[in-house]
Amino acid sequence: MNASTAIRGVYALADTSLLEDAVFLERVEAALRGGVAVVQYRDKSTDASRRQHQASALVSMCRRHAAALIVNDDVDLALAVGADGVHLGRDDASPALARVRLGPAALIGATCYNRLELAAPALAAGADHVAFGRFYPSSTKPGEIYASLELLRVARATLDCPVVCIGGIGVDNAAPLVAAGADALAVGNALFAPGVDSERAARALAALWA
Repeated sequence: MNASTAIRGVYALADTSLLEDAVFLERVEAALRGGVAVVQYRDKSTDASRRQHQASALVSMCRRHAAALIVNDDVDLALAVGADGVHLGRDDASPALARVRLGPAALIGATCYNRLELAAPALAAGADHVAFGRFYPSSTKPGEIYASLELLRVARATLDCPVVCIGGIGVDNAAPLVAAGADALAVGNALFAPGVDSERAARALAALWA
């Protein structure tokens, strides 16, 4: 799978801390119907059986909707379920190891926080797209340092890879990020918070790339 075409548009953060098991798959599929291009499966629990079941179901679901499924942090799980790739932070496996394990076609994302200088080494090591953030206040990661629109503009001008933005992004504040060059917007609460119509929210965000 080619990152330059796969990592574009709405990037849904399917975090099990946001959604109860009973509605998890239903809400993610609603977002996919709304036009989500990438789903990242996030589960920090130690329930291996649940993780395997949910990740496998998401792979099948994403295939039906022509979307990519990326697993957060866990190269072994991505390999076991046949996911399209992984997303890695500073405390996870190296992009180089993930590339060896998952192969040349895998999508491998690397978190660069608000530091442009982390991008080139990550790409050289095997990542094919990078993420910056947080751009807005985030209830998921309230302690992260802010990234600026200027950083995004410079990243877009200097990096030859898809650039993902993350952190507090929703329908009301997404447009400036797309205008500044974001290839994809990673969105959690704006799609999956209680009371949100996941399909409608995804559709509104996807329209920014129309």
